[in-house]
Amino acid sequence: MKNVLEQLNEKQLGEVKRQMTIYTQGVQEIIPTEELKLKIAMSILENRPLKIKLGLDPSAPDVHLGHTVVLKKMRQFQENGHIIQLLIGDFTGKIGDPTGKSIARKPLTDEEVKHNAKTYFEQFGKVMDMDKVELHYNSEWLSKLSFEEVVQLAGKITVARLMERDDFEERIALGKPISLHEFFYPLMQGYDSVLLENDIELGGTDQHFNILMGRHFQEKFGKEKQVAMLMPLLEGLDGVEKMSKSKKNYIGIDESPQEMYGKAMSIPDDLMNKYFELITDFSSEQIEKVKADIDSNELHPRDAKMLLGKTIVRMYHGVEAAEKAEQQFISVFQKGIIPKEMPIVEWEGNLEVPILDFLVDLHLLSSKSEARKMIENKGVKINGVKVEDTGLRVPIAEGLVVQVGKRKFVKIKRRSK
Repeated sequence: MKNVLEQLNEKQLGEVKRQMTIYTQGVQEIIPTEELKLKIAMSILENRPLKIKLGLDPSAPDVHLGHTVVLKKMRQFQENGHIIQLLIGDFTGKIGDPTGKSIARKPLTDEEVKHNAKTYFEQFGKVMDMDKVELHYNSEWLSKLSFEEVVQLAGKITVARLMERDDFEERIALGKPISLHEFFYPLMQGYDSVLLENDIELGGTDQHFNILMGRHFQEKFGKEKQVAMLMPLLEGLDGVEKMSKSKKNYIGIDESPQEMYGKAMSIPDDLMNKYFELITDFSSEQIEKVKADIDSNELHPRDAKMLLGKTIVRMYHGVEAAEKAEQQFISVFQKGIIPKEMPIVEWEGNLEVPILDFLVDLHLLSSKSEARKMIENKGVKINGVKVEDTGLRVPIAEGLVVQVGKRKFVKIKRRSK
């Protein structure tokens, strides 16, 4: 394969360069870069698509923008005719990936795996063409391994190599236990690559160890080794932690246009370049132009966020929804106008209710303590008037508008009994 570039004509070499430019954009690390270039060249020479693997343990069913960093890269390969292998870890999901965990993860049940996988498929369709994706479940082969075969698999790697894993080292240093089955997770993920014979595996930088196991086991089984492509992790709206639903710092791709746009406006200024590069559908030229304008202050941070918010909404809800979301933001947040459209809640409770109970019953806040704190921080309005008394009793009237924070609005409709 080393001499493959010498066999290509000028046009084919140009195509190698074009694809490399696309695939390396925004990538944190490629192991090794030269092998990626040679694989692309061989694909062109033989007119054979590459196999690109993405492994998923369906542990959290809601897809957010952090997930789309890898999905966007998969789509780029797909658009160039390569084969996308989406591997659902329905078997490994029952063990749980120990990556980044200080304790063993709780195994998933069959029902949880099936439910989460179905949700993934539906939401991934907003980023990739799912009709052109190969779907695989690793229970197809892992559940059929005999104990003898498992022992033979374990014999292809040393304990010392497994102990190189950062989270295992940290847990031992802290005196925290590691169960034997957790050592088998990277073995099984590596074995998946042996069976799929994929050329490239994508994942976040937190999957560094697991993805390199694919290279290790492919070599041990006499297969051509995959290239590891590691994408950076996207910080969430807090600007610190990795985007995560559990951290409440995420933008979900199934959220409403108004919620998406509003959340985008809270992205820290210093992350704007990263967001444009990793989660938008802008071309390389457009990304570089936006970055340059932000860095030179030609594009004000507020305007950059508005452009980003509009782009995110357009990608997942369409142009019209993006226009409406932007106009609502301008009306509500810049001019202080109550939006014309908002969720309507039918109320059939008492005609007068304590404000703390009211906010919780409307699902605007999750607890009375959160409601009290929000009122004390001047974050609650009724019909445009700030609520300052946490002991207020609210008279329920038709058309009452309740606002929490900057983005949550509901209008009350009294249900006739």
